[in-house]
Amino acid sequence: MVAGFAGLAVSYCLAMVTTIRDWPLVAVAELVVRLTPGPVVERAIRISGRHDKTLLIVVILLLSTAVFAWAGRLARRSWWLATAVFAVLAVVGGAAVWLQRGATALDAFQVAAGLATWLVCLALLTGPLRRHERAPAAEPVPVSGAAQSDHTRRSFLLRVAATAAGGVVLGVVGRTLGRSRRHVEETRRLLRLPGVTTPVAPRDSRVDVADMTPWMTPNEEFYRIDTAFVVPTIEPDDWLLRIHGMVDREVVVTYQELIDRRLTEAWVTLNCVSNEVGGDLIGNAWWSGVRTAGLLRAAGVRPGADAVLQTSEDGWTCGTPLDVLTDDRDAMLAVAMNGRPLPIDHGFPVRTIVPGLYGYVSACKWVVDMEVTRFADIEAYWTGKGWSELGPVKISSRIDVPGPGGEIDSGGARVAGVAWAQHTGIEAVEVSVDGGTWQPAELAGVPSTDTWVQWVATLDVPPGDHTLTVRARDADGLLQTGVEQEVLPDGATGWHTIDLTAREPQQEDG
Repeated sequence: MVAGFAGLAVSYCLAMVTTIRDWPLVAVAELVVRLTPGPVVERAIRISGRHDKTLLIVVILLLSTAVFAWAGRLARRSWWLATAVFAVLAVVGGAAVWLQRGATALDAFQVAAGLATWLVCLALLTGPLRRHERAPAAEPVPVSGAAQSDHTRRSFLLRVAATAAGGVVLGVVGRTLGRSRRHVEETRRLLRLPGVTTPVAPRDSRVDVADMTPWMTPNEEFYRIDTAFVVPTIEPDDWLLRIHGMVDREVVVTYQELIDRRLTEAWVTLNCVSNEVGGDLIGNAWWSGVRTAGLLRAAGVRPGADAVLQTSEDGWTCGTPLDVLTDDRDAMLAVAMNGRPLPIDHGFPVRTIVPGLYGYVSACKWVVDMEVTRFADIEAYWTGKGWSELGPVKISSRIDVPGPGGEIDSGGARVAGVAWAQHTGIEAVEVSVDGGTWQPAELAGVPSTDTWVQWVATLDVPPGDHTLTVRARDADGLLQTGVEQEVLPDGATGWHTIDLTAREPQQEDG
């Protein structure tokens, strides 16, 4: 039972720290309510009144306790039987969590961590008892036998106490951190930002191909890459940005002062330097915020400065070229994403957006400090680990339809994908079948050079297996290189190539 509750404590703590949704046990309770017939639910409410939810949680906890005890008894006969019981519980909890709206792999992780804790703690707690049972049946001196028994009992009780105490600590930590996150999420949900508009994707920005990647990436599907295990939760009233360093005057901006300024809104595609050729660490969103150029101008940048060291609330840093924060691009301190206040996981209340640069040198979530400085005087988080200093986005293209190993009709099938070269723009996209002649693709419209562009091409190939390759050319006439390079130190290069099968077109009856 102690092992079981330790697993629940671990999953509870992870749920509170990493997500705004409920932990697995509550998710199971919600699933029970959804699956219970209406008349039964109504009768339960009449009997228990306003305590119906609490009663259901207590019942689930009691049933879980009984199952934990049963698993412990099974473990004495067979370790695998106990493992199977815990695995079934994890499957039930995982299914309940996964059926919640907006569930992600992070939610499944808390269930997996709970299962691992169950198994590890059960092995840890039963270890002394197993060793005692398997000891040779010698003829010990009575006093020695009593000492051995006392040692086994003491070891067992110490492990039980340590495990139970650890579970209590995790529960307290999870509750404390979870309360803070939920309050910030409630503040974010109720926040109304003047000047932030609802995004409407340009009509000609999408190609008419089934299963094509959306041109606008929904918030819940936008990739997330950062170093924060515990995501910073900052109340807007507590947020401050300090601009200092090689400036004429230090500037400190509150959240209210920031949103009172004139807002800029723009479509900007962001992608991670860790995105491999053909990868999905990229997304396009409608960002709303205040341009960094005006704030830096108010501080008065001194001659000789060429960088801004940005610092997140959690201590993460990135070094951003000063010129990209002060030129005519829409580099901004963003407060909204796709018409809504930033999600907590994406930097609420304020993050930095810089078109044309990889995120590791520009996209500082939960930003609280900007030091105007020189690259020669700083070392940011990732540049200290071997990544390059500047990080401009490279020309890239990707095949989305069909997927790898997919099928197309041999007579006039349409293939499609995306290409990007932020703040430069894409001029042309070409595809090649089996290494043959490059054929031009048709490009959809884009509102600016800062977003990706969708492309579509029609292929007429014979039935059989083929390879399809794509490449792009930017608005400066630079052709995407086919030289393959890993993501380190400044982004992957190479042409995206997939295998596909062309089949005979289906003939309609009649």
